[in-house]
Parts: sequence; structure tokens; C-alpha cells
Amino acid sequence: MEMEQRFDNKDETYFKNLVDHKDYVIRTRAVCILADISGEKAIESIGRVLLNDSDQLVRHEAAFSLGQLGHTRGIDVLSKAVLEDPSFFVRHEAAVALGVIGSEQSRKTLEQALNDESEEVRESAMIALANLDYIAHVQRTNKFTSLTGG
Repeated sequence: MEMEQRFDNKDETYFKNLVDHKDYVIRTRAVCILADISGEKAIESIGRVLLNDSDQLVRHEAAFSLGQLGHTRGIDVLSKAVLEDPSFFVRHEAAVALGVIGSEQSRKTLEQALNDESEEVRESAMIALANLDYIAHVQRTNKFTSLTGG
């Protein structure tokens, strides 16, 4: 109930503090809510979660949230996750998120991910690269390109 009230009040500080909570369910929820209420201002906090949280589900949700935010400021941490996260689950979602963001800055990382040991990561990188190719061809980004990015 308290989380819902804090959400209604758009209490960014409350949710920034919850990304360090001991319960992974609360951390996961906090990441998603923080992205919603803080937008681009949440990228740094969510990026720290992506690179440092002990739970792969929480890191996965951080990658997803960065993709949904769609800001190029999330590319560096997503790229690091694609190439270095120990979980294929997280690497896959980070590749998808890069495709959703749709920036050429991600191409080199996604091309490297085509050699990942995980088929899921390789396929996600292929889809993300196809979106980059489409964006380059039509020379625009919009809701369609975000929805088809990964």
C-alpha cells in the first residue's frame, strides 16, 4: 500500500532507495516504477542496478526499463551488459533494449553479440541489428521502430 501511495505521489527518492532493498521482488518493482515516474532522470540509477545487482531477474528488468525509456544515455551500460553479464537472460534483454533504442552507437556491440555462446542472445542481436538497418533505410525513428526493435 505504501508503494502505491508513493507511486501516486511520484516519490522518486523513495523508489531510488528501494533499488537497494534486500528483497529482489521489491527491487524489481522499484526499477520499473522508477523508470515510469522519473523517465530520463532514472537512467543512472537503473544503469547501476543493471551492472551491479546480484539477481539476474532484477538486472533483466533494469535492461528492459532502459530500453523502454529509449534514451541513448542508456547505451553504454546496456552495451556492457550485452558483452559481460554472466546471465544469457540479461544479455538477451540488453540486446533487445539496444534495438529498441535504435541508435547506430549500438551496432558494434550488437555485431559482437552475434558471437555470443547463447542462441537467445545471438537471435536478439540479429533482431536488434535488423531494426538498426531499417532505421538507417527509412532515416527516422518513431514508435514503430521502437516497437519492432527487439
